[in-house]
Amino acid sequence: MTSYATATARADMGELRRLRSLLPPELQSWVTVESAIDVTPPLITCEELGKDQVEIQVDLIKWEQLALDQRNLLFWHEVGRIQNDTIPRDGWEMAALAIGLGGAVGELWVQDGLLLMLALGLCGFSSWRLYKRNNNQKTLQESITADERAIAIATRFGYTLPNAYKSLGSALKTLIEQTPKKRQRDRYIKRLEALKKSAAKAKESARAERGDMRSAY
Repeated sequence: MTSYATATARADMGELRRLRSLLPPELQSWVTVESAIDVTPPLITCEELGKDQVEIQVDLIKWEQLALDQRNLLFWHEVGRIQNDTIPRDGWEMAALAIGLGGAVGELWVQDGLLLMLALGLCGFSSWRLYKRNNNQKTLQESITADERAIAIATRFGYTLPNAYKSLGSALKTLIEQTPKKRQRDRYIKRLEALKKSAAKAKESARAERGDMRSAY
């Protein structure tokens, strides 16, 4: 049992080291890669630890079930989110909402109309900010943009453009099959649809470039 646990730990550390080697050089000094420690963590996510520190967290149990190329492209998707500055952040909105609600209840008790209106205004503004930040269409577009960034990063690490699209598409198909929650599954489906359109556009662009080169000769 001990030898099995040791072998598993070594394999996990090896995978984390491998993923760190896939970070673009400009990110290696301030982005870390660690195993997720939550009870039911997502497959992969990233979190801002400080002003200049971001951590990518991986559920290695689920992660190892994916093919190597699938893992690479999903990892670069998270890297793309970091580069695009669209990683989740703990904003001030929840704190402001709590303060506003607490203030509203307090002012109802003391019957101060002006302070009650101010508290309700704070609640409304912070709620609007939360809605805007968590808007489904906005977060979906951010994911699609990160997918495009992942394709670009893959080509930096030696993937051909067709293979990069194929690997990410395969990863998204696997996630669609494995995801029971409809809302999350629909997000993967929409990302896959956008990826197919992007791949078709890239293929057409490459074909046009080859045609221009032939005509030049």
